[in-house]
Amino acid sequence: MPRLDSVTELEKLRQEILSQRDQNKPCVTICSGTGCHAYGSERVAQAFMDEIQNNGLKEKVDIRRTGCHGYCERGTIVVIFPQEICYLRVKPEDVPEIIATTLVDGQVIDRLLYEGDDAQKIIHEGDIPFYKHQSRIVFGPNRFIDPKNINDYIALGGYAALANVLSKMTPEAVLEEIKKANLRGRGGGGFPAGIKWETTRNAPGEIKYVIVNADEGDPGAYMDRSLLEGNPHSVLEGLTIGAYTIGAHQGFVYVRQEYPLAVENLHIALKQAQDYGLLGTNILGSGFDFDVTVHRGAGAFVSGESSALMTAIEGRLGEPRPKYVRTAVSGIWGRPSNLNNVETWATVPLIITKGAKWFSGIGTEGSKGTKIFSLVGKVNNTGLVEVPMGMTLREIIYDIGGGIPKGKKFKAVQTGGPSGGVIPESLIDTRVDFDELTKVGSMMGSGGMIVMDEDTCMVDVARYFLSFLSEESCGQCIPCREGIYQMLKILNRICAGQGRTRDIELLEEIAEVVRDASLCALGNTAPNPVLSTIKYFRDEYEAHVEEKRCSAGVCKKLISYYIEPEKCQACLICLRNCPVEAISGGKNLIHVIDQDKCTKCGACLEVCPTRFGAVVKLSGIPVPEPVPIGTELKQKRGGKSE
Repeated sequence: MPRLDSVTELEKLRQEILSQRDQNKPCVTICSGTGCHAYGSERVAQAFMDEIQNNGLKEKVDIRRTGCHGYCERGTIVVIFPQEICYLRVKPEDVPEIIATTLVDGQVIDRLLYEGDDAQKIIHEGDIPFYKHQSRIVFGPNRFIDPKNINDYIALGGYAALANVLSKMTPEAVLEEIKKANLRGRGGGGFPAGIKWETTRNAPGEIKYVIVNADEGDPGAYMDRSLLEGNPHSVLEGLTIGAYTIGAHQGFVYVRQEYPLAVENLHIALKQAQDYGLLGTNILGSGFDFDVTVHRGAGAFVSGESSALMTAIEGRLGEPRPKYVRTAVSGIWGRPSNLNNVETWATVPLIITKGAKWFSGIGTEGSKGTKIFSLVGKVNNTGLVEVPMGMTLREIIYDIGGGIPKGKKFKAVQTGGPSGGVIPESLIDTRVDFDELTKVGSMMGSGGMIVMDEDTCMVDVARYFLSFLSEESCGQCIPCREGIYQMLKILNRICAGQGRTRDIELLEEIAEVVRDASLCALGNTAPNPVLSTIKYFRDEYEAHVEEKRCSAGVCKKLISYYIEPEKCQACLICLRNCPVEAISGGKNLIHVIDQDKCTKCGACLEVCPTRFGAVVKLSGIPVPEPVPIGTELKQKRGGKSE
């Protein structure tokens, strides 16, 4: 791999790569992100390589294992270019048919295509509703790039922004462009990147650092992981541009221990960039030196906080510290340190290439560009979505997400991770940007978006997130350590049917103290799930406390399962499926649930045939007196005697 000593040599290499690629030659791209790995994408890729070899097509067909395509629940995803034929849920046994039918005969396999609600088959990936309503300017290149091959990134214009910066722009000019674009940090805080860069650049001291925050500890969030897995060079290019602007010569990527594929691809990308001279000394002959070190985190949620992350890089316990002086001025080893998350750094090359005016033309007045969200929960289409700032929750959940499964009613959406808030159905037309989400009591966060339907208990939701935050608190400050724990105790009590008269007000009082007095952002934002659910769903809290009733039928201590004697058909299905043998009965005998043995698992309700509907879930009302055990069934359905 030749070292590139000038901008001219980089462009020459790009042209050589493009000249050797036939754009009309079939190219089978196989999603190889972690999600599709779980579906067996490695076996699918191997099947393609074996079949193509066996059919003598090695010189006629290219195979490319790419990063995540986003539509994770439909993996393994295979897209065949240049036609852009998209096949979903591909298995190894489908590969021979794909090669024979599509690659050889040029025909489309209907059963592997996306099928809409109108039974219409959709061939092209971009026409699938999940993708059609997105604006994938940052995440989109994933589907064209093998993350283990730097040439794929260069062929798409990769490192051209860095070349332009090093050859034509001063650090001041780059800084001005980032500030004009009004790029706000995608890690959760939404602080303007240009102002943060400027603070670090102007801070006293010769040695400065730039850092990629790839900790991403929010449950269900994997935007940064997928970018780092699928397009690591975009992050490295953005980081190098930031280093040049700030005056740093050393960078760090702080990545979660639980992201092995991201770490593997990142190390490969670093080695390839160094071999080409895009990292290291005298980059592209500019005289600028810059190196990057990968630091693997230990998995603590609080380590994603800026000062905790930097303390961990120093080799100490990753705990937050008081920010009397910002980390932009005094960070790693007391030196100016600029921290942005993966998505923020990956956006920088786009701004340099297309301009601040282009970028600021996307989004809302206070929030420019696009944002990648992890759309999960009770929604038909789950996965990673990238949308322009200002798109409404309704558009994301229904146009992209495809609505709520099984005809259930949408109830709420939680944004911003465990420290975010819950937004009710009445606010579903809220525009998604930093400021609008904050106004309704939630936050952008790193981009988690959990959809909830009518079967979700909002008190239990608050309890779940507080349980997570209680475990993840570093324990340094009393407001966070004790405040979250006390709120969790109250929520556990309420969900167990032991709520007291002033519990709701007590939750609000403690939440205010935790929010205002905690050391770091974990404690400051921890009350959000509690305060937002009380604000929008106070009636559910009151029902739990006053009526000992869970309207969603989720809190086990407040529900019971009962078999209605007149509907029971003695089919034995519930009896056989009860894991704790709490159901008595037999052939021709009405079944009865022993409430003392019942663990409220709901298995009996799930397996009871819908045509019978004999098992019911009760909440807030006494369980009717059961018929005596051994009572015979007097009539079968249809009125015939037993």
